[in-house]
Amino acid sequence: MKKILSLVMALALVLSFAGCNSNTGTESSAPSVVSEVNQKLDVACNVYALNGPTGIGLAPLAEKAENGEGSLNYTINNVGANDEIVAKIVNGEADIAAVATNLASTLYKKTNGGIKVLAINTLGVLNIVTKGEEITSIADLKGKTVYSTGQGANPEYIFKYILSENGLTVGQDVTVEFVSEPTELVTKVVGSESAIVLAPQPVATTITVKDQSAKIAININDEWDKVSDSKLVMGCIIARNEYIDANPDAVEAFLKDYEDSVNTVNTDVDSAAALCEKYGIVASAAIAKKAIPFCNIVFEDGKDLKTDLSAYLEFLYNANPQSVGGQLPDDSFYYAAS
Repeated sequence: MKKILSLVMALALVLSFAGCNSNTGTESSAPSVVSEVNQKLDVACNVYALNGPTGIGLAPLAEKAENGEGSLNYTINNVGANDEIVAKIVNGEADIAAVATNLASTLYKKTNGGIKVLAINTLGVLNIVTKGEEITSIADLKGKTVYSTGQGANPEYIFKYILSENGLTVGQDVTVEFVSEPTELVTKVVGSESAIVLAPQPVATTITVKDQSAKIAININDEWDKVSDSKLVMGCIIARNEYIDANPDAVEAFLKDYEDSVNTVNTDVDSAAALCEKYGIVASAAIAKKAIPFCNIVFEDGKDLKTDLSAYLEFLYNANPQSVGGQLPDDSFYYAAS
């Protein structure tokens, strides 16, 4: 009887602690009886990301993965070209990937609807960089020559749209000369007395580091917001449907881990910059530290994901249907937690 009475008293004590912990604003030193929310799942998750802005949000999670932390058994890889990610998704090596939004749409068609977009992770990453030129607005570009990368791709369509909305026409008011690689833009500035370039991050920041006379004059993301009701959505997270269907809890756990990782990037830029260098996402911590504030690293899922991404893909489709794979993806393209 004494043993039974002791057990009853012990149980009552535990329940009283649990009741105290549930009161809002009440602190208690008693141990919680609630199971750990972020308990690690014994599920493998192979994540691939393109170096640069689309991969920056993964940097803190990559460190956790290296330390055996995080909610899943992560393997996180960074690659230098889109073709590498396409191959990894198609052959099933990549479960989740950070890619450009137009590539996600193209992959959706290429895999016959075999992927979904989990979240938006990057907004506009383009900047006007100048040297020896006083450019403070889009209107100041009239009569100028702008060097750019991305002919037949996002940068061309975005820049043309912004110029048009500001009453300027490519070829008539502004001359745009395209280079084949973003790194060529560095040479255009550093090797001249004056130049104007449209450069993606972190190339834009690299230019200003290599040449102290150069500066970021215009943030294209800001200019987009002035003339468009939709967001400039340039990067996202995708996953293979087979992986989503087989591991629904793991996908939700990844999204929580990834959101935490993005928040770390935006609140602790110094640490994030060091990790970007460590994992080869950006060439150096110094460049990453200056570039991150211009990269618009975000985490956006759910209803906002579909609203913002579908609007941007429609913009690209109207500019060139082939830029999104020839057709706009249907509703199955957008992930919704079950």
